[in-house]
Amino acid sequence: VQLQASGGGLVQAGESLRLSCVASGRIFSIKSMAWYRQTPGKERELVARIDGGGTTNYADSVKGRFSISRNIAKNTVFLQMNSLKAEDTAVYYCNSFKYGVHYWGEGTQVTVSS
Repeated sequence: VQLQASGGGLVQAGESLRLSCVASGRIFSIKSMAWYRQTPGKERELVARIDGGGTTNYADSVKGRFSISRNIAKNTVFLQMNSLKAEDTAVYYCNSFKYGVHYWGEGTQVTVSS
């Protein structure tokens, strides 16, 4: 499974960004897709996940502001990020989970200036 993320950038606090991740390769039987983020010196943390049935879950810190969705026909998952805060600044990684294996895309930098 190959994952290609895009959509990061520099925004001001309160603004929005939309991240996209396209999955390719052996994408059948992917159990879930997710977005994680990481800042220097900290562990990578789950931001949002969507499973094969469309069930979603979110980190408490982003509930009500971020929304994960997918376009199954285009093998794409999105992360709509609204009301961004400075503490959302991080490298965001697309993730897929299949047969007990995590697959990762290259990160995309999101920087929120206050």
